[in-house]
Amino acid sequence: MKTIYQKMLTGAGMWSGVVSRGKRLRLTDVEGGANVSMLLYNAHERHERYNMPDTLKGQHIFYLRAPYCLHSDMGRLLASITADTAGWHDTVCGHSDAARVLSKYGTRNYQEARNEWHRNGRDCFLIELAKWGLGKRDLVPNLNWFSKVVADGAGRLSFVSGHSKPGDLVELRFEIDTLVVLNACQHPFDPDPVYCPRPVKLEIHAGELAGADDPSFLVRPENRRAWENNEIYHALRG
Repeated sequence: MKTIYQKMLTGAGMWSGVVSRGKRLRLTDVEGGANVSMLLYNAHERHERYNMPDTLKGQHIFYLRAPYCLHSDMGRLLASITADTAGWHDTVCGHSDAARVLSKYGTRNYQEARNEWHRNGRDCFLIELAKWGLGKRDLVPNLNWFSKVVADGAGRLSFVSGHSKPGDLVELRFEIDTLVVLNACQHPFDPDPVYCPRPVKLEIHAGELAGADDPSFLVRPENRRAWENNEIYHALRG
């Protein structure tokens, strides 16, 4: 596939951009142990965004992997997972905030550390959202690529260290023009006492639209119905 754009995310780096329908976004964990927190919005109607409850209940899952899909809050598909070597991606634990990072890692500001200063997921999201006219009210439960969190019989959540290995990747095919907002801050449950966000390679590739028989649309009937809603949406938009 032709590479259109690529960028290295280092030091809890953040990024946002509109990726058009059919294109692929590939994230690669360069050193292992990375986390990428992500929010997704319909690029043309930003009140439509990734919906964690519908994504999970519609596909009868607790975590994401290929070939599952990312559902919006309007019954459509934002993206499908077309490649995945990690096999488990957290959907329920949210992102870090300033208070959590301060309590866990202490103070390290920009004046002292420049690009190595301590960032948090919430502030990174808000910085990128502001570029697109969005803000606090647009924060919704996010995805955490490369992170594995399991639940025991009592519902207690535990972070699995060392889950993602060097070179692990996940690739998304966008089913609608999508505003992607992400950052590489550490997972809020990461037990590592050292502040050390891992680098992630971001690539956007040219791609093609998928047909009705695509594995992502067949894994659950809810996905097929959501894809049909996408088809109606795009037909009416012309």
